[in-house]
Amino acid sequence: MHYRYHDSPVGPLLLAADENGLQLLLMELDSRPWRIEESWQPASRELDAVCRQLDEYFAGKRRRFEVRLAPRGTAFQQAVWQALQAIPYGRTCSYSELAGVIGRPHAVRAVGTANGANPISIIVPCHRVIGRNGSLTGYAGGLPRKQQLLELEGALLSQQTQLAL
Repeated sequence: MHYRYHDSPVGPLLLAADENGLQLLLMELDSRPWRIEESWQPASRELDAVCRQLDEYFAGKRRRFEVRLAPRGTAFQQAVWQALQAIPYGRTCSYSELAGVIGRPHAVRAVGTANGANPISIIVPCHRVIGRNGSLTGYAGGLPRKQQLLELEGALLSQQTQLAL
């Protein structure tokens, strides 16, 4: 596994990938220190393309990422993370809409838990999931960062938009 730190407008990011793809993109949090495994190696050029795409995203020049992803999680988590990737740039959906998309309309809380466990923030856009009433709710990176990402994308926070799949 190769890792790299990357500065961004939402603070420092930790990226980690192996030959299968990007496994982690974490924001720095005071309450949760980063854990670098002893076996991990600092990236030389392995994560350059990801960092370039992140810079383009933050500059408003990229709406879709072209990164091979390899998040680790349960089948349910994988289904939620896959559905998150279908939420268009600049749009939001509710947890209940997301639960419906994966065919589990009564699993709203489980969807919220899987959303919160997303190991690849920003690229797997868990920040685009909001409360049914349009409010900003839980975000592992903190609500100010969620708001910052949604404002960057021009998402209308006062209106829900249907998830178009």
